[in-house]
Amino acid sequence: MSRAFLKNESADDPVVIPARAPLPPGVANYVTPRGLALLRAELAGLETERAQVAARSADDSERTRQLAELNGRIGLLNQRIASARVVDPHDHAATDEVRFGATVTLKPRPGQTTPPERRLTLVGVDEADAAQGLIAFTAPIARAMQGKKTGDLVAVRTMKGEDVLQISEITY
Repeated sequence: MSRAFLKNESADDPVVIPARAPLPPGVANYVTPRGLALLRAELAGLETERAQVAARSADDSERTRQLAELNGRIGLLNQRIASARVVDPHDHAATDEVRFGATVTLKPRPGQTTPPERRLTLVGVDEADAAQGLIAFTAPIARAMQGKKTGDLVAVRTMKGEDVLQISEITY
């Protein structure tokens, strides 16, 4: 019989710890103050959950499995927090270049009407959420924008090809 028809997990299966957002080797783990606060809040939530699971009186394999997963996730999160280098975006407020923590408004280059205007903020890898306009500083578009100034053009690769956008505003 195919495993597809069996219970998905058993007590003997290895515990799989979900990976954190990738950080390229040798790249500093830059985070905003908000990003560090989010990591610490996530850690507190996991520690609370671990205490609740550990408090169960039953000593069953599911409890052991959950504790192993939580301990693994807490360990990875502690490593990420320990390696965090906090960069306050407001420290760059006097600069006119795109740096970590910048919120950049991109608009179509002169003479173009598409793509639509976008606002992107360069944040740490754990804080990134593309749907909210928060992009990791390691993302290709973030790397393309770093060091650019208002009025500069940025090439953005999309599923439809390559769009060229102009930086219309940089704020911190």
